[in-house]
Amino acid sequence: MYQQIKSTKMKSAKTPEEVHATLANAFNTGDVNTVLSMYDVTGIIVPEPGKPVSGKENFEEAIKGILSIKGKMDIKTVYCIQTGDMALGRSEWSITDNDEVKISAKGIEVMKQQSDGSWKVLFDHAFGAETNLVA
Repeated sequence: MYQQIKSTKMKSAKTPEEVHATLANAFNTGDVNTVLSMYDVTGIIVPEPGKPVSGKENFEEAIKGILSIKGKMDIKTVYCIQTGDMALGRSEWSITDNDEVKISAKGIEVMKQQSDGSWKVLFDHAFGAETNLVA
């Protein structure tokens, strides 16, 4: 379903509905800077439950941690709702290696439209929709 990416030059998401597929493609390049290009690093990423981080250096560290999990990332959009230049998405994502699921979760993302019309992830709570999550 997702195309193989040969170059680290990514096509940006032109609608909030494209963000999940574009983000999975970025992760599947294995390149930290390509993945970072999908995020507004002034926001927050929660790479593991209870550990929110912000700022470019912390985003890089979090992304390196996720990229250390070998396999292919897939992200299914459960829903995406938009108002103006903001959108809320709910996802189900996984990283699999052959048939082995390395990690899977249900996430919540807030996306923001950029001045060039593209969309980036502002808040990424990778485990935000898990039923047993305690805030």
